[in-house]
Amino acid sequence: MADVSSVPPLLSGNLAFFFDLDGTLAEIKPHPDQVTIPAAVRTLLQKISIMSDGALALISGRSMAELDKLATPFHFPLAGVHGAERRDINDKTHVVTLPEPVVSALQQQLTEALLQFPGADLEAKGMAFALHYRHAPEAADAILQLAQSMTLRYPELALQPGKCVVELKPLGIDKGAAIRAFMQEAPFAGRTPVFIGDDLTDEAGFKQVNALGGLTIKVGSGETIAHYRLANVRMVYHWLGKLTHHIEQQKSAISRGEDYESLSGSL
Repeated sequence: MADVSSVPPLLSGNLAFFFDLDGTLAEIKPHPDQVTIPAAVRTLLQKISIMSDGALALISGRSMAELDKLATPFHFPLAGVHGAERRDINDKTHVVTLPEPVVSALQQQLTEALLQFPGADLEAKGMAFALHYRHAPEAADAILQLAQSMTLRYPELALQPGKCVVELKPLGIDKGAAIRAFMQEAPFAGRTPVFIGDDLTDEAGFKQVNALGGLTIKVGSGETIAHYRLANVRMVYHWLGKLTHHIEQQKSAISRGEDYESLSGSL
């Protein structure tokens, strides 16, 4: 494994890009509704998508509707709710659902249970539930225990801890599975995957991309199986700008029939 403290290299070749959103493409905010992707960064993503023939997807715990809103005016392949819902390059959607009685029961039970933790919020995603405790940090252990009790009551659920959040999602769903599904389809198939994320929820994605011989980048501190690290969201923006310029130079040199090896250095 590469030195996880090192800055990722600038890349060449046929690449497929996968990006987490919160904490990676956008700064984390006190409330999810306050999060935005800067316009310049959205434009960079669109450039990278075009240069990679559309092989760029957003992989997030957010719903696809939220991802589309944050990426507007651009339209990318998406995996929302950690892959429980996915949209491919042809706009075909793939959705994993829970039985309606389970969803209704969970909604009621979690709503009532969280009343004892002022500041905690329940985010219902249809096929998953996020228990946020950013504004109730003292309740972190109790909320984790609550979520664990639900996985025992409903074996079709899996637990997914994150930054100040615990999620309940369909069993077998994670970002690694979403990336694996994309990598079996055009335009991703046959390319080298690159995945950037910041949270525990991204480790399954790192595992999958590492297995495929790709590049994995952890944003921020903390233990990880990613091969490289960027210190914060600002450094992600900086690296994406350098990468975009690098790819543009490469394509320009190739179109002129030049040997590009001398330009394939790292950041």
